Amino acid sequence: MLNQINLADIRSFVLIAQLGNFTKAAEALNVSRSHVSRQISQLEKQMGVTLLIRTTRTLKLTDAGRLFYQQCAHALRTIDQALSAATEDTETLQGVIKVNAVGGYLGEELVADLISEFMISHPNVTVSLEFSSHRVDLIEDEFDIAFRMGQLEDAGFVARKLMNVEMGTLASPSYLASSPPLEHPNQLRHHQCLTGSVTRWSFEHPSTKQVMDVNINGHLKCKNGRVLVKGALKDHGIIRVPLIYCQEELKQGALKEVFQDWRVPSVEFSMIYPKDRYQPKRLKLFISFAREYFQRQNERMKDNAAL
Repeated sequence: MLNQINLADIRSFVLIAQLGNFTKAAEALNVSRSHVSRQISQLEKQMGVTLLIRTTRTLKLTDAGRLFYQQCAHALRTIDQALSAATEDTETLQGVIKVNAVGGYLGEELVADLISEFMISHPNVTVSLEFSSHRVDLIEDEFDIAFRMGQLEDAGFVARKLMNVEMGTLASPSYLASSPPLEHPNQLRHHQCLTGSVTRWSFEHPSTKQVMDVNINGHLKCKNGRVLVKGALKDHGIIRVPLIYCQEELKQGALKEVFQDWRVPSVEFSMIYPKDRYQPKRLKLFISFAREYFQRQNERMKDNAAL
């Protein structure tokens, strides 16, 4: 019976699981609700498994249904990309690329500029860009590419390192002048700190190679780096942000490094995408374009540092 299962029934099941009810799935498929219901009943009968628990008020995946959905959603995405790659017009690049990125300077300046340059070269490609600080599920949330800081642990995705992000522990000179001495990371507990999503700050001593982790309880918490920089400029306390966020403020002396003998490990900034054998040409070109763009950015930063 399994070899008689209709792919259309599986597509309907995946859509129901994503949308949460039969009515929305039927509307999306432009069929009747009863048709979708028959598809699921037929699918469950052929598999000999209950996939959905249905009541008048709720719809819930069974354990078997949840596992089947996860694998089918990934498989259908691969099938759709294979179809797209096979039928895509080789002369004219077109279609949509869905991108998710961190906000702040990295996303709102660099990734936004990268996308603008790419669209100049490929005007028929549409790019949908969303910002978020949490780690998205590329398959579940239907993104083609994500730009993220930190190391990737999921072996099901490709992570292309684009640059090392140098981090700094910073404050305004006036805040430091009016606050207790600060020579060791442990002394941060006696200071006002402004934090983002990371509240465990790591330090390393360049000469002794000692590593130190400090738990920070900030009196302002915000995942947007621009907000933290503004708070530090207003003398509200100590921040930890990528140095690229506040290069002008550092040059002008409005912010300065808090420690002389302790440094913050750099963080990788990467482009993440699924391991797909069948990538549409627009995605392949975007990935290549992004790597070249950030290579130029890295060279530019090296030149600036040498001045």
